[in-house]
Amino acid sequence: MIEKVDVLVIGGGQAGLAASWRLQQAGASHAVIDASDKVGDSWRRRYHSLTLFTPRHLSALPGSPLPGDPNGYATRIEFADYLQTYAARHGLPVMSGTKVIRLSKTTKDFIAELDNGPMVEAGSVIVCTGAFQQPIVPGLASGISTDVVQLTVSNYRNSMSVRPGPVLIVGDGASGRDIAIDLVKTHKVVLATGKPRRLFPERILGRSTWTWMDRLGLLSASATSPLGRIMQATDPFPDRGRSLTALRELGVEVRPRLDRVEGRTAWFGNGSRADVNTLIWAVGYWNHDDWIDVDRSKTGIFFLGRPWQRNRASGLIVGAGRDSEMVVKAALEAAG
Repeated sequence: MIEKVDVLVIGGGQAGLAASWRLQQAGASHAVIDASDKVGDSWRRRYHSLTLFTPRHLSALPGSPLPGDPNGYATRIEFADYLQTYAARHGLPVMSGTKVIRLSKTTKDFIAELDNGPMVEAGSVIVCTGAFQQPIVPGLASGISTDVVQLTVSNYRNSMSVRPGPVLIVGDGASGRDIAIDLVKTHKVVLATGKPRRLFPERILGRSTWTWMDRLGLLSASATSPLGRIMQATDPFPDRGRSLTALRELGVEVRPRLDRVEGRTAWFGNGSRADVNTLIWAVGYWNHDDWIDVDRSKTGIFFLGRPWQRNRASGLIVGAGRDSEMVVKAALEAAG
């Protein structure tokens, strides 16, 4: 069985739903394929203490505000439920629990083969699978004893996920620091840092710093601009009690970059070492796109919701909503 649509959207997270809303507004036939059992599950599966980076007024999708204090931060469950309600309220054509196993192209249209048998034919495709696909596990993991539990940000949930005894978290981005604060209440925690990072204050003059950044055009900085290059190099994020000084005060042992691990012992860049019972990798993600059997230089295939795709905001929820306008317009033109 082949279903034919103007535009196929792959991925039913915030980017996919924003694209679907705009396609619906344009009156275009389309389908949204999402591997999760229900809308929002990708957020429900993330670590329990997670809250959104950006305040609610910058975390809403087009057409529906995110309920609650506009200057506050939604929890992962709150945002997951918002996405589920958003899809239902607008009647978006989401096919949940379905995965695209191969995307190919004929001389005219795209063909998406689904894991449950059917295929979808579309004039153009918008890939909205997001930035958090395949967690990176470095090669030095091979030297770690099988007695050590290894986790990633993707499968860590809470303190019950780890063994008793010392925990090493590798990577001091926002997620690594969140998890360190989570676990230091119940475990000895060592945090291996990486590149120097700049944290900015959560609020300036009573308003979220994200709000000021948006108004001043910083979120619109492109990847190739001088400001964009600086922001990419430092990867700034809001402090919210997450500075290395604050972590040390809570009892987290902050070490330099991880050098190697042998058995249950980790060595760091300054020559220090620590014994480990659980190791959590928080060093980023790879894009998992091997199912795309299409020359991406060809017209008709588009991406939405990836970091620095257009500017600083592109990988954020607010950016997915804004970028969706021009991406959908281009997809409709390509679909004919």
